[in-house]
Amino acid sequence: MLYPDAKAWREAHEKRMMVFGMSGLGKTHLAKMLRETGGWFHYSVDYRIGTRYMGEYIADNFKREAMKLPLLRELLMSDSVHIRSNITFDNLAPLSTYLGKPGDPARGGLSFDDYLIRQDQHRRAEIEAMRDTPYFIKRAGSLYGYAHFICDTSGSICEVIDPFDPEDALMAELCAEVLPIWIEGSDAHTEALVRRFDRAPKPMYYHPDFLLAAWADYRAETGLRENEVNPDAFVRWTYARALAHRAPRYKAMARTWGITLSAEEVATLSDAESFTDLVARKLPCGVA
Repeated sequence: MLYPDAKAWREAHEKRMMVFGMSGLGKTHLAKMLRETGGWFHYSVDYRIGTRYMGEYIADNFKREAMKLPLLRELLMSDSVHIRSNITFDNLAPLSTYLGKPGDPARGGLSFDDYLIRQDQHRRAEIEAMRDTPYFIKRAGSLYGYAHFICDTSGSICEVIDPFDPEDALMAELCAEVLPIWIEGSDAHTEALVRRFDRAPKPMYYHPDFLLAAWADYRAETGLRENEVNPDAFVRWTYARALAHRAPRYKAMARTWGITLSAEEVATLSDAESFTDLVARKLPCGVA
């Protein structure tokens, strides 16, 4: 690891790490706290995906819908209006909306083939955004003067690397630059995430093998044709499966490359100093 023991971590003039785990367990909250209380640079992978690598796809999709309306079509064709997404660290809705959900077009669903295309676009974008981490570490220091760096990863990082291969190329690149930290949720957190998702189901990226199996199983269970599937019902049905699918992948990542913090521990943190202490306790010789 980049910091082999607690002493190395505590004495490091430049602390650099990445957090991973399911969305909703505190990754972005932790990044904001470190930025506000300790002068850490916050690199959001989801934000990078939605702006640098999928921004054009997202904007073109908005324009495609706008072109269906005669007034907006005329204004777009004459360059009288400009359409773009307004993604922020706190609002990734344009990216989620573009990813979409498969199923009945009358209920906002995409054809499964189009859905797979967008899923693959996200996969490639996420890999490139992760590979931008070293560039942003340098940029944070040289341009803005930040010594410390947190990479706030997408919940789907465990789907774009091979967590069971200790020689995974992308993880090797990242571990040379940052300390990977898994924020692990409890059974109670899992139940809360499922309830929250059930209230407001949103698109996600899934590993292709997992997604193809889920789509086949759901249609076999319901007897529905592709264009009859309720998009929200499918992603609700899939989400709990995705949590179970990802848990061992996150665990393998932490075991091979990093450390684990519980969501409960993260929730008790109040500032950068308390975070530094918590990470030190998880490293060898935790009391430096």
